[in-house]
This record gives sequence, structure tokens and C-alpha cells, in this order.
Amino acid sequence: MTTDTRSTPLAGAATASTPAHDPAALSKDDAARNRVVIGLLIVSAFVVILNETIMSVALPTLIIDLKVSAATAQWLTTGFLLTMAVVIPITGFLLQRLHTRQVFLMAMTLFSVGTLIAAIAPGFSILLIARVVQACGTAIMLPLLMTTAMTLVPPAARGRTMGNISIVISVAPAIGPTISGIILSALSWRFMFIIVLPIAIAALILGAVKMKNVTEPRKVPLDVLSVILSAFAFAGLLYGLSGVGEAAAGSAQPVPPLVPVAVGVVALALFILRQTRLARGGSPLLDLRTFLTKNFSISIAMIAVSSIALFGTLIILPIYMQTVLHLPTLETGLLLLPGGIVMGVLSPVVGRLFDRFGPTALLITGSVLVSGALWTMALALHADTPVYMIPVVHVILSIGLAMTFTPLFTSSLGSLKPELYSHGSAILNTVQQVMAGVGTALFVTLLSTGIASGLSDGANEVDATAAGVQMAFFAGAIVSLLSIAAAFFVRKPPVVEGAPVPMAH
Repeated sequence: MTTDTRSTPLAGAATASTPAHDPAALSKDDAARNRVVIGLLIVSAFVVILNETIMSVALPTLIIDLKVSAATAQWLTTGFLLTMAVVIPITGFLLQRLHTRQVFLMAMTLFSVGTLIAAIAPGFSILLIARVVQACGTAIMLPLLMTTAMTLVPPAARGRTMGNISIVISVAPAIGPTISGIILSALSWRFMFIIVLPIAIAALILGAVKMKNVTEPRKVPLDVLSVILSAFAFAGLLYGLSGVGEAAAGSAQPVPPLVPVAVGVVALALFILRQTRLARGGSPLLDLRTFLTKNFSISIAMIAVSSIALFGTLIILPIYMQTVLHLPTLETGLLLLPGGIVMGVLSPVVGRLFDRFGPTALLITGSVLVSGALWTMALALHADTPVYMIPVVHVILSIGLAMTFTPLFTSSLGSLKPELYSHGSAILNTVQQVMAGVGTALFVTLLSTGIASGLSDGANEVDATAAGVQMAFFAGAIVSLLSIAAAFFVRKPPVVEGAPVPMAH
């Protein structure tokens, strides 16, 4: 069913927070306020998202320093993703129920406290708790940023704004390993948090002084059963998928990975049924009627594929570079830096191109580049690959992702009615986190399978690892073909009456 929710009244639906002022009558003061609010959110979100992948290069160091196994250390990343997946669905409720300023201060306080605890953590358990607290703040910040931008920015300028937001969502995770590698080359792992802490506190203080309320909250009920079901659904899926990857790598699992996956699937089915039923009364935790909009559904599917490619690559490339090519941590991080820089530079440009030409040409080109990069990795990465090939192919991948994420974020949320923005952004970010787990699990499982197969055939560890890397990227390359096909069907959302007017420049 492809009914556009723009033309479908949501009878009895609980509307999301609405602009505190009539967007059609913005004064210069209101426009300036909006710029400050969005700027604060973008900078703060960049800081919190950076922590999503900053641990990937640090795990070998943490294994030695904290005297834990690789499977245990991996929980510093897995636990972060699990918490994100559990908390993000609740943000749709928070964004409707609380003022913008309240939600921002909650997010940055949680993140700052988590960062402080991580910096002084005496052992692994406290460090893991700190990562969970950090993730709670991160999970709140992402939907807050997207929903606020969609509420304040007019359709004609959303591409440019979403281009800046793409820097946060795609570039911050991409350069996380680079920053981690640079820090670890000279300092203790604690400095990954010590360096971030004053930036986070500064953002919190600046937000406390400058952040303004731009929406009016509404009294909406919180369905506790939906929260419980979403927690079991998304945590079960991510935990199980992470377990699949670890089991393939030879790590013992407390329970068979398929058990939590099965629990997650069942809970997800019950969660969907529950939201469908609650939607009739207007108070779902996540309003799944967003998927009745064809543009939103196709865009979300492409975001899922792109997230698999991004996070799968981020987990495999450092392993390949350090294990097969024997590169040190610092060089590993620096070789991935050009791709992150290119993505950051291109994202705003892509946003302006979206505003002028729409998403289709950008998405087709971007999807082809992503697929081409993955196919190149699948066919060309081996034990004798020249080092210069890594940044070249990674830059191509980054260009493709830059041309993909901004149009998808803008087209998906821009196709919804304003009262569905908070639900749409929560769904988008939940899908992205779950698919990050899927990408990581898929790539690690195939890597481990390839290594085991190579070793059983008599290959040495380096050649076996190279074969596993190629197997992982081959699967990603096949999946990427789906994104190329879907790119032809994404359209630029129509401008509707009553949409926000451009902010003053």
C-alpha cells in the first residue's frame, strides 16, 4: 500500500510538538534563534556521534590494559549500540512531551556524565556502564536534531540543512577510528574521553545559556508495554546479531546467538501489532503509518543498505590494514581520514544540489559509487595490495555515501506530515542503529568464515584473513545492488501549504 500520508488525515492522532511560533511569520529574532538552535544541535550531535566508532581501533589496547578477552572488550561497542536501539524509540515520546531545551539538556548531561565516568573508570565494568550512559545521551540527541531541523527549516532549504546533518551522522562515525588511532599513538586510551569531556561540557553550558524552546509540548501517554516490547525487539536483534559475529570468530557464547535473534523477531512482530492497534487511538510509541508513504519506505530501505555498507566497512578495513598489511594503529587511522574529510566537504554541497535538482540523480550516482567501491574491495584487497589502494577506494566509497545519505534523510522525513516528524526521525535512527549491528555481524561472520576456510585449506593466517575480508566485501557488494535499483524510485517531496519559510541569512 502506498497511500501518501500527506493526503491522509490522521484522525484522532496525537500530534507531535509543534512550532512555538507561526513559521509563516518569522521575525529576524526568530530566524536568528532558529539558526542558533540548529547550530548548537549539529555541533553537539557531532561530538556525541563520534563516540559510536571511536572504540573500534582502541579494542586491542583495551584488551591488554583491562585484561579482558576480545569478546568481552567488544561489548564496549555492542553495549553502546544496544542502548541506542533501546532508547531511540522512546525519543518520539520525549520530543512530543518535553520542550526542546529540556530534551537537549537531558541528552548532553547524560553524555557528559558518561564521558566523565569513562575517563576515570577503574576497570572494564565501570567503563561499560559509562558507555551505556553515553549512549543514552546520544540516542536522544539524534532524533532531536532531525525533528527540530524538519520543524524549523522550510522545504526549499532542507537539503542544505540535511547536508550539514549528514556530516554528523555519517562523517563522525567515519573519522572516529582516525581520531582514536591518533590519540592512541601517543596517549592512554583514557584520553579518548578526557579530550572529548571539555567539549561536551562546553556544549552543555552553551546550550543551557543559548538554547531556546522552539516547540510546544503536548500531553501524550507513554505505553509501557510498547517500551518493553521495543527493548526486547531491538536489543534482542542486535545482541543476537553481535553474537553471530562473535561465534563465527570463535568466541564462546552464553546462549546460542539465534535465541536472542528469535526473541527479537517475535518481540518486533508483537511491537508492530501493538503500534498498529494504538495508532487507532492516536498514541503509538512509534507511528508506523509513516511507512504508508512510499517515499519514506523506499528511503528507509536505502538507508538500511547504506548503513550496512558504512559500518561493515568501518569494522573490516581496520582489521585488514592491521592484520594483513601489518600497518600500525596511527597509520590505519590516517589512511581512513581522507574519506572522512571528503564526506564532510561534500555533504553540504550535496544538500544544495538536492535543493536544486532533487534526489534521483544524486542517489543513482551515489549508489553506483558505493557498489563500485565494495566490488573493488571484494576483488582487489589481498595480502599484496599496495597501501595507496586503501584511501583511494575508501574515498570513492565516501563520495558515494555522501551523495546518498543527505538525499535520503531529506526525502524520507520531508515526505511526512509535520506531526509525524518525531516518529519518522525515531524510526530512521532506530533502523540505522539496527542495520549498523546487521552490517557489523554480517561482515564479521563472513570474515571469520573465510579465515576458518582458508586455514583449513592450509593457507597462512595473513592469506586466510585476506580471503575472509574479500568474502565479507563480496556480500556487501551484492547487497549494494539493491540500493541502485531502489534509487530510481525516490522522489523529491512536494512543498505543502503551511510549510516553514526560509530562515533569514
